[in-house]
Amino acid sequence: MTKPLVLFHVSDIHFGLEDRDALDRFAADVAVQRPDAVLCTGDLTMRARHREYAAAADYLGALPVPVTVELGNHDMPYFNPFERMFHPFRRYRKLEAAVAGKPELPGIGLTSLRTSAAAQWRMNWSKGSVAQADLDEALRGLASQSGKRLRLVTCHHPLIEADTEATASTRGGNQALAALARAGADAVLSGHVHDAFDKQIEADGRTIRIIGAGTLSRRLRASAPGYNRLEWSEEAGLSVRVVTLG
Repeated sequence: MTKPLVLFHVSDIHFGLEDRDALDRFAADVAVQRPDAVLCTGDLTMRARHREYAAAADYLGALPVPVTVELGNHDMPYFNPFERMFHPFRRYRKLEAAVAGKPELPGIGLTSLRTSAAAQWRMNWSKGSVAQADLDEALRGLASQSGKRLRLVTCHHPLIEADTEATASTRGGNQALAALARAGADAVLSGHVHDAFDKQIEADGRTIRIIGAGTLSRRLRASAPGYNRLEWSEEAGLSVRVVTLG
């Protein structure tokens, strides 16, 4: 049997309201276990302040393995309406360019799907929304990885509700999940709700897995801080274990 690939899936680290002990313990686990990559599914900051982004960049950049990141709803400016409307992703893209990369994962394909919008036609802009252009880009990414044995999609908001205390209310999520399933995605990894979950879903006649990571912040809901440890090999398939740090 070949050695499995190991991925640490973490989300909602929320620098500005981070849990320092949980972050230190997570970094220690990364240093000792050396996963093949860390996948961070958004909400890197609390209010997208420059100092919060600087702290997130320092922390993620110091992890001794490849890191990928997603844009969360908290990662766009809260206190600068002009920047939020005209340059909502500028601060995030600076961090992404500094710390994120494309890990070498034999047999595994990673595709990103943006679910956070700078503005929406509803009062609560924290909820998820899938724009057609972003879904199309994700579908192209999946098509380019058709030779991979395991294809994962990473996003911030759960595309459908997962029976957690908090909700995502992702507009276009059901249609997006069905389209991703048709395109061959095996699982969608997300965060946002601050509680872990792992479910098999039937979408448009196809089975797809939805996997959510908890939080490493002090903004707790039903569970303690933690992250997901994913293992995959062709022989054994994909397994997920929640690692609690609280």
